[in-house]
Amino acid sequence: MPIEIGLWRLGDKLKRVEFSPITSESRLEQALADDISIIHPGFLLIGRQVLTKFGKYVDLLALDANGNLVVIELKKNRTPREVVAQLLDYGSWVRELDDEDIAGISDKYVKQHLPQHASESLDQAFCERFSVQEMPETLNESHELVLVAGELDDSSERIITYLAEDYGVSINAVFFLFFRDGDREYMSRAWLVDPDEVEAKVEAKREKEPWNGEFYASFGHGLGRDWEDARKYGFISAGGGTWYSRTLGLLEPGRRVWVNVPGGIGYVGVGIIESATAPMDKFLVDDGSGKMVPITSVTLNADYQRTAAEADPEKTEHFVRVRWLKAVPVSEAIREKGFFGNQNSAAKPRAKKWQHTVERLKQRFGITGD
Repeated sequence: MPIEIGLWRLGDKLKRVEFSPITSESRLEQALADDISIIHPGFLLIGRQVLTKFGKYVDLLALDANGNLVVIELKKNRTPREVVAQLLDYGSWVRELDDEDIAGISDKYVKQHLPQHASESLDQAFCERFSVQEMPETLNESHELVLVAGELDDSSERIITYLAEDYGVSINAVFFLFFRDGDREYMSRAWLVDPDEVEAKVEAKREKEPWNGEFYASFGHGLGRDWEDARKYGFISAGGGTWYSRTLGLLEPGRRVWVNVPGGIGYVGVGIIESATAPMDKFLVDDGSGKMVPITSVTLNADYQRTAAEADPEKTEHFVRVRWLKAVPVSEAIREKGFFGNQNSAAKPRAKKWQHTVERLKQRFGITGD
């Protein structure tokens, strides 16, 4: 279970802010519909109260940055284990949805709840939400199940953990607690299991492939950062929030990393990781004369979240030093059908597709040896 959350108001005397259950599921649903990033910043809401072919309604339906569906079921207070079975039933339905079905669900949702965006296609909404130039070639290659609750009984927790760890089911639970302090209300969120951890376990179980020792990184060229800077000064970076920067912590110095520019651009470099992740104000680069200086003191082509970080330190850009073995301009990026792609800033893929991608990139980049 998540660590218990307590909230206190500071003043002359500490005063605990009391927990108060939300008055209705519909109110929580509305809050999440208004801003789905409350659950996860990497979700795009495409459906609300979506009717399934067997007459039940999915509370919320979303897409993640890789084009996979996310089923979100809401239950307040304690959650009986039967709700987990209901969530699995919804999973059996969404796995059959094709691109046309998904576009239809999204179109209905926009017309009903966002009429001001009625002329906007799912493709446009996806590209704008995730700051990419095009959607993935195939949607719904896999799906994720998320149970939203105020509390989870021990039986349900055991079932969710069992399904994820032993059978590779992408299922998780997220908890929302509500607090009242006078006429002010607050809401907190906690996951049963770190979503990145669930993803890694699911990939390992589904593919049953050992990790090949090669890291993957996604570099958001044009999204407040510039690949030519990265080539020149030897780094990869991510920022805009801890959800985006924290996966850089996976990267191990001495290992090789292959860098992809998402949004249909392709792979632009491979190099040896030389440092652990560091925030921008503590990251040093070679100024061209062999002298290591703060990256903030050299001329860069992009802002790297500096303006945003002044208002919100959590958005600070984080950097990892890389010694490039091969790095090409974006115009020469390598892309092939069947290549591994992921919107996470860094990953330790175990998918079969990753093995193929690395072998092909070795050939294309002229990288020899292990």
